[in-house]
Amino acid sequence: MVVVKPHEKFYGVYWVITDEGEKILATKNLAPGVQVYGERLFKVGGEEYRAWSPYRSKLSAAIWNKIKQIYVTEGFRVLYLGCATGTTASHVSDIIGSGGILYGVDFAPRVMIQFKQNVVQHRKNVIPIFADARKPKEYAHIVGKVDLIYCDVAQPEQAKILVDNAILTLKNGGHGMIAIKARSIDSVEEPELVYKREIRILEENSFKILEVVNLEPYEKDHVMISVQY
Repeated sequence: MVVVKPHEKFYGVYWVITDEGEKILATKNLAPGVQVYGERLFKVGGEEYRAWSPYRSKLSAAIWNKIKQIYVTEGFRVLYLGCATGTTASHVSDIIGSGGILYGVDFAPRVMIQFKQNVVQHRKNVIPIFADARKPKEYAHIVGKVDLIYCDVAQPEQAKILVDNAILTLKNGGHGMIAIKARSIDSVEEPELVYKREIRILEENSFKILEVVNLEPYEKDHVMISVQY
């Protein structure tokens, strides 16, 4: 028999224990019957849960690697930079529920089409924004103030992108989570030096560093950094 248990720390996150004893991270599906990226669905007690793969989602990887807090909960307003086709964004949508709202920003036409097809058309709490995350002035009026900025962009100036968006959209005291891809910033320099430089940019721009979590073995040369504005 499949058993579902709430995660010991995080609201809206669950452990699914299969008949074989496999332990799977999951969220409760806000769009029952709909898969976003081919993930497994589990129906238990009249509810449906979606497997949340750490190999497909950096936020799931951070949870598996024992991040202390994810700053996502019911009713939150989230600005998601680099939403791509919506794998992680869809799980954040599950967690914030119908009372929350997620603004998904991406500037790649093909992935934005997939994001709309896979996620937006099935979820009323997700708003797609076809824009460049380096130019928040173009969409800040749509977003207003948010509780969390989640930043996962493969750009050289990742910390600066978070800073520029925070100035216009993040509540005072709000949080940011940024997945730093060392190889997107500098393909030659040691990842640890890249992380330190990006952290310094955040600290110099009104962010307090709360936590740094390495994402290996799920993602190579990546860390998840949690900050408060």
